[in-house]
Amino acid sequence: MSILLAALLLFVSGVDRITVAPADADVSGLSKAITPKVTFRRNVASATRAPWVDSNGWRYLRQPDGHFYCDAPGAAAADLAAAEAFAYDVPVKIRTDAAGSESLAKMLAFLRTVKDGDFFPLVNIGFVDDGTAESGEFMNLLVRRNLLFKVVKQPDPKLDLNVVPGSTQYPKSEAANPSLLAEKVRANLTDAKRLLRLYGSEVVVGRLVGHGGDVRLYLINYGVARSPANGVRIRVLGAFHKQQAMQFDAPETKLIDVAVNSSATEFTLPELKTFAIIDLAK
Repeated sequence: MSILLAALLLFVSGVDRITVAPADADVSGLSKAITPKVTFRRNVASATRAPWVDSNGWRYLRQPDGHFYCDAPGAAAADLAAAEAFAYDVPVKIRTDAAGSESLAKMLAFLRTVKDGDFFPLVNIGFVDDGTAESGEFMNLLVRRNLLFKVVKQPDPKLDLNVVPGSTQYPKSEAANPSLLAEKVRANLTDAKRLLRLYGSEVVVGRLVGHGGDVRLYLINYGVARSPANGVRIRVLGAFHKQQAMQFDAPETKLIDVAVNSSATEFTLPELKTFAIIDLAK
């Protein structure tokens, strides 16, 4: 598919909210998203050698009604940008090059095969966003650690946990250390109440949505430019006796070592390339 033909793909929802355009396309009036990727820091002297994931998830959660553009040259970045836009269901114009456009044509074809389930986000954390850069980085760490939240104007008593930056539990004096704050959120929520837990990779981010008791899990491997994520173990809260997986560029995807009990469903995805979608039903 040519870039010009791909640029005509502007629709209303899901895959239809993704626009593919050349690198010099006009983006006036759109909010900027970063190029999704991961930076491995094993040879860098720093407080942590954990890979750094550049994800737009928190931006899309902060502005659910926003319209974005993302510069994503190359196949890996362009595919990740499309996966993010689809998983968070936001309008994104992806500016890319010839290599990115060619791969995106395949990604969009794959996304059109995904059955629409009229899903809504599944979260159990409310984040009272004050609009500051510090809160943005706080939310970024929550997304990267798969602590599922939504942005709220005030604490929501229906949720298991509410996070208020600047409060006694999450003081502004600790805002410079969002990693510490994210660990506090995890501890305060408790692992037993986490809707989603991932094991075996530091570069995979999940997004959980549901409808009528059914659940859909989106998994994005931000390290795809370097290698697939192998042996990712996943735990979803709730008993789901039916599981179905599909993956971009891996049509034979199957889950292994499935275990279901009264409280949770666990399974392993042997290999995650870029983007996988797992449907769970009772």
